Amino acid sequence: MNWHCIHTRPVKENRAAAYLQEILGLETYFPRLKRQKTIRRVRRIVTSPLFPRYLFCRFDLGEHFRAVRYAPDVIDVVTFGECPAIVNDGLIEELKAWAGESVDIITLQPCLGPGDLVEITDGPMQGLQAVILHETNDRERVAVLLSILECGAKMTINRSQLARVS
Repeated sequence: MNWHCIHTRPVKENRAAAYLQEILGLETYFPRLKRQKTIRRVRRIVTSPLFPRYLFCRFDLGEHFRAVRYAPDVIDVVTFGECPAIVNDGLIEELKAWAGESVDIITLQPCLGPGDLVEITDGPMQGLQAVILHETNDRERVAVLLSILECGAKMTINRSQLARVS
């Protein structure tokens, strides 16, 4: 039995996964992503599919292909030409490890924002701690305030060179 990718109708991933699990008795994996999102100027935590309109299902092609292909809310089994695509077991295991303890939910840490304490992880200032002052016009860069020799030094740095201090 191999893992296969299943294409579903829009916003019907949960129903398709439930049918494949409960009615057909197949193993499914439907990873979701939990993140902060601004909706109508209000920051909320939202859980949405990691791969919208797709889920993974482990089944034997000879035994369950037609049942999966014609299940409610399923559009098709993803194929390469005429042959259904096989998803590597290692990929599924990596996604499950990334999700951690939570059942199929991957949580993104909120973005760095003003006032956050960070450590510089790359460049000539590597290892120093700083506080984010504000974002610059370039979304990849932020202004930080370094504490060096009891005087504050302001500099602009790329976000990829920063890590949040716990």
